[in-house]
Amino acid sequence: MSTHPAEASATSPRAASLDLALIGNCAISALVDRAGAIVWSCMPRFDGDPVFHALLDSANGLPKEGSLLVELEGLERVEQHYEHGTAILKTRLLDAAGNGVEITDLAPRFFNRDRIFRPAQLVRRIRPLAGHCRIRIHVNPRGEWGSVVPTITRGSNHLRYVLPSGTLRLTTNAPPTYVADGTWFSLHEPVSLLFGPDETLSGGIEETAREFEEQTSLYWRQWTRRLALPLEWQEAVIRAAITLKLCQFEETGAIVAAMTTSIPEAANSGRNWDYRFCWLRDAFFVVRALNSLSEVGTMEDYLRWLYDVVRGADNGHVQPLYGIGLERQLSESFVPHLAGYRGMGPVRVGNQAHEHFQHDVYGNIVLGAAQAFHDHRLFRRADAGDFAALEEVGEQAWLLHDKPDAGMWELRTRARVHTSSSLMCWAACDRLAKIGTVLGRPDREAFWRERADVIKAKIVEQAWSEKRQSFVESFGGSDLDASVLLMAEVGFLPAHDSRFVRTVEALEQSLCDGPFMRRYEAEDDFGRPETAFNVCSFWRVDALARIGQHARARELFEALLARRNHVGLLSEDMSATTGELWGNFPQTYSMVGIVNGAVRLSARWDDAV
Repeated sequence: MSTHPAEASATSPRAASLDLALIGNCAISALVDRAGAIVWSCMPRFDGDPVFHALLDSANGLPKEGSLLVELEGLERVEQHYEHGTAILKTRLLDAAGNGVEITDLAPRFFNRDRIFRPAQLVRRIRPLAGHCRIRIHVNPRGEWGSVVPTITRGSNHLRYVLPSGTLRLTTNAPPTYVADGTWFSLHEPVSLLFGPDETLSGGIEETAREFEEQTSLYWRQWTRRLALPLEWQEAVIRAAITLKLCQFEETGAIVAAMTTSIPEAANSGRNWDYRFCWLRDAFFVVRALNSLSEVGTMEDYLRWLYDVVRGADNGHVQPLYGIGLERQLSESFVPHLAGYRGMGPVRVGNQAHEHFQHDVYGNIVLGAAQAFHDHRLFRRADAGDFAALEEVGEQAWLLHDKPDAGMWELRTRARVHTSSSLMCWAACDRLAKIGTVLGRPDREAFWRERADVIKAKIVEQAWSEKRQSFVESFGGSDLDASVLLMAEVGFLPAHDSRFVRTVEALEQSLCDGPFMRRYEAEDDFGRPETAFNVCSFWRVDALARIGQHARARELFEALLARRNHVGLLSEDMSATTGELWGNFPQTYSMVGIVNGAVRLSARWDDAV
């Protein structure tokens, strides 16, 4: 993927795609398309009612209703890129002569009076670049999943949008009448739009917007500067790291799997899910990836949320996912009046997986918390009380390590003893043994080591298939599953173990199309999966590097990086034939793969400097 600003033809239809950029501040977020339209944003939380919902009502292209956009008269082309090292997006709308405007989009985030300032507010700045240009601005929020048109009231420098859930305010130095009516007008000097809570702005509009941009830019550049980056692929890693950070709802510490709901995993597949919640599995991988870059603040915030999950568990049972405010009930419902992404419904709200039994969750809890017992940099290192809480989690892992569950792929109609679930139960016991050593508790170290050894012996015996010459997806099964590649990731087997090497070879033959890898070969509730699962493709890269096929791993990693969208982001799935992105966006799992691959494969700094 080129790092230069992306260009797109202005004459092509404004069809929905995942050529989107993410802006946010760890309180709210928004997705911006290549032409600078905000087509998705939930307020006041990631999992709330979308204020801008156009992405999920795009059967006939992206509508103006449910979006915030700027139109340029005579538009010929667009350019878009992130400001280096920040979460600030720049979009240029240009005519045939190169005249036009530059749009700057951000959500304010910076330190103010020794605390982080992250209001539920979007800031859009529009400045003329050259020549005489005319624009029109459309601000069309909706309520109740697009079904309610707001009542609009006007002030001297603001518009108020009254919705059932509350009132939003647009403060602007553009003529409010022109904005409200969608009127073309000449842009002679910069204008700004601040959209968010119904609160009076204390300072001048342009002055405030400029200060918010400058302070937000400084915050992100300082945050990026502290990352321990690999030597190679630094731009890709920086963008992935910022994206992962933006997926944390900092108020509670929860990390969402993605910002969207109901983007199908493949065209017209019906595989449409709501990912705006915190899966303990996905969050662990996010924390692990950022820790590898020496960004431990995300982990510290996440552990606040995680220990509340653990200490609030009913009889030890932990759900695979919770709401970002620790909500347990995430019942699924449908939004029938929305056509869905490109008309490919259904649009789902909530996720039935909160009812599932997915036993790998216990390993993901312990793995996510383990570093806090070892890391002396933390403001609050984990202590004996935390260890006691994690031992309760370990008890569940021990009790359930050989019991059927829905597995990490959340199968809705089939339960088996999934190898990946048992593997993570082993990891829970293994890490508790190591924590026991750190805490000077040899009795607990021996206790958990014995249990880990028992689980390991069962996995080696019952998950290995002589016929397939591979570890398989379930005890006594015969189907292949990419999740067994995590054996090397969590330290279950050394990478050079012949059984692991043969597993990698078998998976490549069965599940791979070029650089892409599917999750599994068996049919599921919806039939056989059509698209590749991006994180599995990165797991393959990692496994190849671990078994010594470093050059091939680099080649595949480069091929995957080339499939990112124009600003360096990935969704959950990808078409192996067209390279088109599918599934919810941006997907933390996929962005984690970018970080892990670069850290694993990069040349060392001391080899070059």
